[in-house]
Amino acid sequence: MNKSFKHIVSVLLIAAAATQLCPAKDVNIKSKGAKADGKTNVTAIIQKAIDEVSAAGGGRVIVSGGTFLITPFELKSGVELHIEADATLLASPDLADYPERENPKHVISENLPRYRNASIIYADEAENIAITGRGTIDCNGTHFVKEKTGDWKGWPYVRTVPRNESLPRVVFFAGCRNVTVTDVTMVNQPAGWSYWVHDCDLVHFDRCKIIADVRYPNNDGIHINCSRDVTVSNCLIQTGDDSIVVRAISKSLKENKPCERVVITNCTLRSWSSGIRIGWTNDGVIRHCTFSNIVMHDCSAGVAISIPGRSSVSNDWGLEALHIEGLTFSNIRMDRVLDPVYGNISEKEDVFCDAIRDIVFSDVYAKNCMNFPYFNGREDCPFEDIYFNNCSFEKLPAEAFPDATRHGAVPKASGEPYRHVNNLVMNNTRFIYK
Repeated sequence: MNKSFKHIVSVLLIAAAATQLCPAKDVNIKSKGAKADGKTNVTAIIQKAIDEVSAAGGGRVIVSGGTFLITPFELKSGVELHIEADATLLASPDLADYPERENPKHVISENLPRYRNASIIYADEAENIAITGRGTIDCNGTHFVKEKTGDWKGWPYVRTVPRNESLPRVVFFAGCRNVTVTDVTMVNQPAGWSYWVHDCDLVHFDRCKIIADVRYPNNDGIHINCSRDVTVSNCLIQTGDDSIVVRAISKSLKENKPCERVVITNCTLRSWSSGIRIGWTNDGVIRHCTFSNIVMHDCSAGVAISIPGRSSVSNDWGLEALHIEGLTFSNIRMDRVLDPVYGNISEKEDVFCDAIRDIVFSDVYAKNCMNFPYFNGREDCPFEDIYFNNCSFEKLPAEAFPDATRHGAVPKASGEPYRHVNNLVMNNTRFIYK
């Protein structure tokens, strides 16, 4: 055996021994004294376990066997939060338990939508993190809303406090890398986003269930913002607000970031707003995203590129000129989706738009709809290069939707269907009146 070969073998043996001496650390929170009675706050125990596992180089924090009451905690690098099938993390019903996080590293909190960074689970510039297992995150949302009375439109429920005082997010990933969320079920979201992926890289959701009450406002599903290389696959998402959101609002970041290379596939969506929403007022660059093999039902809108005027209520608008290009929607089935495809750009001068172009719809079949596809661009920013290939849209009379104004985000398509649209191409596409 020559010396170089002996040296290689020695290095491999040393590495193997080191691996055996330093295995990934697993900590079950019950072993640290966590009570599974749904009444005793176990957050300090969870946070201590996360800190311990992260400091040891990584591993799992395991939640098993019962219901555990929690308030906000931080997920740190190298940690997998594993919620077993017989376990539930139950969020506190007291809004006072969700204060602003002090000194965040990655975001400028006062520039965030709703001016707040509060959340239940937070990760700040963490790497190699995960939330896994067939267990449940119960957000206790019924404690944060109340039923409307009198004459009303939109959603049947309203927040108990103003929007900028309510819990804005459930899980908030800020500036993270290598993030995985698999198998977990999230239920009973308040009027706040389920997952917010904000300026992150290499994020993967798989086999997740997000089951919110469609009657509640603003409980978005997966909100992907200014992030790159994000995949969402095999997920069931039911929400009162948008199920999947792709945006590029950089106002709370130190520099402008695009949202690109987002892939959504093999998902089932239901929303009393949009199944898929792309962009918002004065977002930056959104490009090269694909959406395929998706089933949508009972949505207010299927695919929405709706750019409204600024709102001072939630600070939910950016500072850049919107630029959307290179989107593909393929093999999508819709049933009872009021606006199957809806595109609109506000005419207001403080709404900046650079381009919305190169959008392809292939094999989209929508039946029992209230409206046909609709695009309303602007003279200085038209919708350009819009392609429909092998699609079918079936429209029912308005009388078939007597409760449309009480279906969350009510239908918006009206007037001339294709205004300020350049190069609209329809190949083998049918429009059917029932």
